[in-house]
Amino acid sequence: MIILKYATSALAISMAIALAGCGNNSTQDAQSSNQTKKSASSKQDKTTLTINNGAEISSLDPHKTGGVPESSVARQQFVGLTTTDADGKLIAGMAESWESDDDITWTFKLRDAKWSNGDPVTAHDFVFSFQRMVDPKTAANFANFIADAKVLNANAIIEGKLPPQQVGVMAIDDKTLKITLSEPVPYFPQMLAYTAMRPVPRKVVEMLGDAWAKPGNIVVNGPYILKDWRVGEKMVFAKNPHYYDAKNVAIENLILLPIDSGPTDFSRYQAGEIDITFTDVPSDVLVSANKDEVKTSPSFCSYYYEMNVNKPPFDDVRVRRAMTLALDRDTIANKVAGRGEIPSYQMTPVVVSTNPKYTPEWQKLDQSARIAEAKRLLNEAGYDESNPLKFELLYNTSENHKKVAVAAQSLWQEALGFVKVTLVNQEWKAYLASRRNHEHQMARAAWCGDYDDPATFLNVMRTEGTGNYGNYSNKTYDALLKTSLTKSNDAERAKVYHELEAILDKDVPNVWVYYQVNARVVKPYVNGYSTQDALGNWQAKYWSIK
Repeated sequence: MIILKYATSALAISMAIALAGCGNNSTQDAQSSNQTKKSASSKQDKTTLTINNGAEISSLDPHKTGGVPESSVARQQFVGLTTTDADGKLIAGMAESWESDDDITWTFKLRDAKWSNGDPVTAHDFVFSFQRMVDPKTAANFANFIADAKVLNANAIIEGKLPPQQVGVMAIDDKTLKITLSEPVPYFPQMLAYTAMRPVPRKVVEMLGDAWAKPGNIVVNGPYILKDWRVGEKMVFAKNPHYYDAKNVAIENLILLPIDSGPTDFSRYQAGEIDITFTDVPSDVLVSANKDEVKTSPSFCSYYYEMNVNKPPFDDVRVRRAMTLALDRDTIANKVAGRGEIPSYQMTPVVVSTNPKYTPEWQKLDQSARIAEAKRLLNEAGYDESNPLKFELLYNTSENHKKVAVAAQSLWQEALGFVKVTLVNQEWKAYLASRRNHEHQMARAAWCGDYDDPATFLNVMRTEGTGNYGNYSNKTYDALLKTSLTKSNDAERAKVYHELEAILDKDVPNVWVYYQVNARVVKPYVNGYSTQDALGNWQAKYWSIK
């Protein structure tokens, strides 16, 4: 663990804002000129594309994914019952068709498809995969996602009250799968496109156990398969000849890099070593890129600071509310992040359909009034100049996350005076472990929606919800969340979602910061890259090289 301490001064926030600014024009002109020279309109090797994936992944197993980097790898190797097109819209995956008369019992007809070892993909693989996901022995990070989807008995199995075999998934025959839910979920097909819902090869997993997901052993049903993994350097994927739509996969090889530094990412892009950057290139670096190569799209991602509500000082709601009141999120979104991010006052991003459109009362206050109320609450909680509030803010390695954390630290300390924030930086895997083990006080967090409905965000905050690493729990919230599925139309569900956002505003488990955007720099010879996918579910199978 690396602990970073910064002085409390106007200099810190001004430096963070300056980094996001325009900088020296002559330097930018030189960089832009250099970038133009480096960005050839064509690529000599049209068989291989190099993409920065942002971090070293924790697992190849789609049932043990930890975050965005793992999901990006899984999308290239595995296909679920449903999937998405280049613009993020739902399309058929392993299931050619599906139907339901009541949104409870769903029947899926599988297409003819094979695993990369030549074995057929069958309904029995999906039954095995659902059972494996909810089995406590698997320790799947997102097992609760299946419970959120209301798959029959999933919750009881996760809690160890029923055997995995009783999950509501059945193979009628090799090509017909029936999934039974405990209550209606109209958007269930959308949920099936999520990484954790993807199948694994039953025979291979039963034969090799956890070793099935190691390089050399892994068997996939998607367009690409891992051929080489040099930890800390690169992952190399080759086109899977057994993929059902292999004839339409134009790029033969993919190289994914684990670069967690935005400036390094862009520098290697300029040098011609990367064809598509990660989404983490800082705003001050993006200004030197060729504008035609910067691809920005809306995002179903909410960026926030998660507070551990069972650990001091954030076991006190007055402290939590003070932190959310005092943070100048407008400055952070517009001047520090500075790539088009939108300041946030609810969990659900504004681009999501059936939106709650919740506006907290305190949003109407100007910043000085918010700070005054924050100080009053902290004084009431026992904090002042003689007893300052002290806490650690954890973030994972990234120039953007660091820049935002430095700004938040400075804004809080300067606004409140008697607050001391220590920044703690950890690499991706250690950071995930710290949050999952609830070791943090406050942590940088983000939730990216898995389907176009507020439930994908609001489910996170239910008791023991997937991604609820701050240990927030409210029985009223949990009960109300369940009622959203009983509503007959989007307008009625939106009312429930509005009430849920109001509860979160009252309890303040998180400090909402901003809604993210996806901003990548893409070489002009990459054909088919879409800026319409707010889910960020990029799949290289849709691209080609000019």
